[in-house]
Amino acid sequence: MKNLILAIAVLVVFASCSSNDVDPTDFNILSNLPADTGGIQKPFYLGSTTSPYGFYAYTPSSYTADGAEFPLIIFLHGSGERGNSQTDQAKLDLVLRNGPPMMIKKEKWNPTYPALVVSPQCHDGGWNADKLHEFIEFLVKTYQVNESRIYLTGLSMGGGGTFTYLTEKGSEAYVAAAVPICGWANANKAEGMKHIPVWTFHGDKDTTVKPGSAMNMISKINELTPKVPAKLTIYPGVGHNSWSKTYDGTGMGTESAEYDAFSVSIYDWMFQYQREISVEVVAE
Repeated sequence: MKNLILAIAVLVVFASCSSNDVDPTDFNILSNLPADTGGIQKPFYLGSTTSPYGFYAYTPSSYTADGAEFPLIIFLHGSGERGNSQTDQAKLDLVLRNGPPMMIKKEKWNPTYPALVVSPQCHDGGWNADKLHEFIEFLVKTYQVNESRIYLTGLSMGGGGTFTYLTEKGSEAYVAAAVPICGWANANKAEGMKHIPVWTFHGDKDTTVKPGSAMNMISKINELTPKVPAKLTIYPGVGHNSWSKTYDGTGMGTESAEYDAFSVSIYDWMFQYQREISVEVVAE
């Protein structure tokens, strides 16, 4: 007698969340998720879990361990927020300095749809693609994550880490869309990014991470004719900190007209996309 084996096939296909061919009760439709009236952001120190990183995790108010699956936004910090919370727990609070975890801390987090927000802390030289891959797998096993809606963003070293994860993992990356901000990119590896929608931001006066490498990366990706064209937004007269006005949306309308317009929040932009995950039955 033949045994039936379930094989998970992950197709890197991008779909709008407004599709009408899905069951309207499906929680993949974000508007069906319970409203977030203010959740909890908790620290998990390095070594306290099986995660390769210490991290802060935000769970929406309606989150339960056996309830709806939520989109997951992973935020990668910059070089100044590195630290080892296994030897000094106070170091983990460094990840709250910028981006979504800072907005959550200051009660300024109010995206259109509720989401899990997880902010790992790098405790060594820099973000590593294999370690990030393992971290995402840990999160999927630990939380009620909608695996088709995992999003990645980061600033400076974290922007570079976002590019690195996508270029090294390519179609195997668990990410549906990504927003790297003022990060360095290796345009020679653009092939790995053509499967994933990406929108990058940079200041044209950035002397810490000059915008040239990101510009080259976006150009190279688009030469490969991806299904979703890569986007680049440039702020004129802005130095290295192009992240604050991007994460909170105050940069809308201040961007250069020569590049992609900043006319929608990065969260709404990411939420447009999902990885289509199908299950097929294979006979052995």
